[in-house]
Amino acid sequence: MIQPSRTPRTWGPSVLQDGRVRFRLWAPAEEQVAVLVAGHVIEMHREGDGWHSVETDLAGPGDAYSFRLADRSNINDPASHAQTDGVAGPSIIVDHERYDWQNPGWKGRPWHEAIVYELHIGTFTPEGTFRAAIDRLAHLRHVGITAVEIMPVAHFTGERGWGYDGVLHYAPHNAYGTPDDLKAFVDAAHGHGIMVLLDVVYNHFGPIGNVLPRIAPPFFHPERHTPWGAALAFEQRAVRRYFIENALHWLIDYRFDGLRFDATEEIDDESDNHLLIELAQEIRRNVPDREIHLVVEDQTSRKSLLNRDGGVTHHYTAGWNDEFHHALHVIATGEAQGHYARFVENADDILRESAAKGFALADRTRDRIGPPPQDPLPPEVNVNFLHNHDQIGNRAFGERLPVLADPALLNVMTALLILAPAVPMLFMGEEYGEQRPFYFFADFEGELALATKQGRKDEAEKFGGIPEGKTMEDLPDPGAEETFQRSKLDWPRADSAGGRQQLGFIRELIRLRQAHIVPLLAGPGVAEPHILPAESGIFAIDWRFKEATLAIRANLTSESRPWPAVAGDTIFALSTGGAGGPSIVVALEPVRR
Repeated sequence: MIQPSRTPRTWGPSVLQDGRVRFRLWAPAEEQVAVLVAGHVIEMHREGDGWHSVETDLAGPGDAYSFRLADRSNINDPASHAQTDGVAGPSIIVDHERYDWQNPGWKGRPWHEAIVYELHIGTFTPEGTFRAAIDRLAHLRHVGITAVEIMPVAHFTGERGWGYDGVLHYAPHNAYGTPDDLKAFVDAAHGHGIMVLLDVVYNHFGPIGNVLPRIAPPFFHPERHTPWGAALAFEQRAVRRYFIENALHWLIDYRFDGLRFDATEEIDDESDNHLLIELAQEIRRNVPDREIHLVVEDQTSRKSLLNRDGGVTHHYTAGWNDEFHHALHVIATGEAQGHYARFVENADDILRESAAKGFALADRTRDRIGPPPQDPLPPEVNVNFLHNHDQIGNRAFGERLPVLADPALLNVMTALLILAPAVPMLFMGEEYGEQRPFYFFADFEGELALATKQGRKDEAEKFGGIPEGKTMEDLPDPGAEETFQRSKLDWPRADSAGGRQQLGFIRELIRLRQAHIVPLLAGPGVAEPHILPAESGIFAIDWRFKEATLAIRANLTSESRPWPAVAGDTIFALSTGGAGGPSIVVALEPVRR
């Protein structure tokens, strides 16, 4: 007998215990809706609050279905779990209980062990599929990666894209593979001891293929907008359930170890219990038996989202630390446009503050979600990085730091990234010094394709601008397949002499982190960071843990500059110019009792 999914569902199809299928659709603008499935037209019952539903034994897993509206037009299911083709085609019934998990006992890993690796499925391998990505997991394990974070896979229009314009949030994009292919990737990662986090977008829908404005206008707020269009009406219970159940869908049906939430500052909700808090509460309640990690990208650095209660994570685990990246990027490149402009005058101070505590440029006027923010918080609430998809792909020509920065300085920055207490994140290819660009690409047509191409100049101005000697005409066309193909990783480089050297460097840093830093993070109490007085260009912070003090000193210049004395045993040192820079030393001094 088919067992029902444990995932709570008010949206989408559900395979019931007796084998029947329940269909539900929130369509308050429609008086009557029918299901077209397996050659049958099945009238749905109108419930209260705009819901339509029916249970039937005339449908089963694998069947394609559509909803027929009163005007005789057919639409897909906004909560489709799979599509026969593109976003406009019929949806497919999926029985998530049929997948045979090979690592059913996996419970996850604690967050302080995380070495995160962000990747895009379509460009991670030549094939660009979930199944092909499985073959690279042994490589990631060899490097020391303990968590992969995959960019959004929710079904979007066309064959290629970053994934942030998804319109069917429950359905994996079928250019990457089937639902079972995605489960196989997650399953295989668990077999390698690697957690898998999924990037999800709960702040807007993509511009093509979204039927909700037609059948459920109240899904969208009539007065609020986001940078990408109409804001979502999270005060509506059906809207809240759509996204809460979507999160549970990925965590339970696909066994992801966590989620990364895109641009949470654009999730505007005036309810007494903000969506972000209710969502986290439901996840913790429904998945209590596994390590689940929820990571936010929040441009206002709302610290209250990450509050701890006696060391226990009740809501969100960590947040992206953009200030750490921006400050280091300015130091490494001297770029001063767009997002980097406010870092130019005090990059050293922002770097020190963001490395010590995070939230260096927090907007305290918007930090009003849940209880007041706590201080101090453990260092692992921050996710630090030198690269991510935005910081590379939104540049005019998608350059990575290896082609922008001094190699000696980049090595020092990499050591600082991995050996500082915050959780480090690498972007795919960074482990072997990838130099191919990662561009912005999308598969739009007509006016939307033209608008997207024209919009790239504005985006590029925020991330370094257009290089001297180049013009708008030189920018890669985001709609061209060539732009997508040129963004794929150059895996032969990993086997080159330079690639192997960089791999060895990254592996050793990760080994040192796991041997020395992770045990401190796992220990009792919260580290007290102390920023030491130092000259410009010098990074000097002591983190005082209960068991030991971690001291990091770095010279981020090419000149000889003194730094505060270092006590304890040196666990790592790198110098390229004797007493000069760039250089770094990391030491541990045990607490004497």
